[in-house]
Amino acid sequence: MPDTAYAAEDIRAAMEWISSETGKEKIDLLGWSWGTMTAGLYAGEYPEHLRKLVLYAPILGGLGEADGEAASVIEPFHLTDWAGAAEDFQTKEDGSFDLEVTDPVLIEMWCSSCWHYDGDSSPNAWRKDALVSEDSILIDLEKITVPTLVICGDKDPYLNYDLVNASLELLPEGSELKVIPGGSHIVMYEKECYKEFQDSVVGFLRGE
Repeated sequence: MPDTAYAAEDIRAAMEWISSETGKEKIDLLGWSWGTMTAGLYAGEYPEHLRKLVLYAPILGGLGEADGEAASVIEPFHLTDWAGAAEDFQTKEDGSFDLEVTDPVLIEMWCSSCWHYDGDSSPNAWRKDALVSEDSILIDLEKITVPTLVICGDKDPYLNYDLVNASLELLPEGSELKVIPGGSHIVMYEKECYKEFQDSVVGFLRGE
């Protein structure tokens, strides 16, 4: 069952290999969504090769238990269908995609790629890890010792904004918090947000 801890060990192996191959002792790491849980766990346990960390749309707290859904996760992988791939895009009241927010060509490319490349190999156990009570802490920020950028949109349905807004109190010196107005879980793809997202990440990594 490839859960968060399992995936964090994959990150450790990849970081060690990259460091060995490139000769760079310190490397930057970005985690997105479930990737913030895996990257956050890695950063807390194995900081030796880490220079800076970016937690994009961080799942800091539990998403809430939904009718015992976490307990029902027994298969290691799940099939990504078209609707599942599209569920992070912002929609209008009638349920249609809000094309003022995201370009329709990008939506088509995103869903096609998810359906094609994920297939039946998308890890399922992250749901077991995340679908816990909302007062559960899923990323131990106090264990992170490198400068960290916490970045997200202000309309992300998966985030606990109380935890997001308090994150700098727990992170080391040099860390930053960026909440982008109008952005959702995929703020990096949204018309009015992607440039601010890119500039913020690059600026943080370059120390600007």
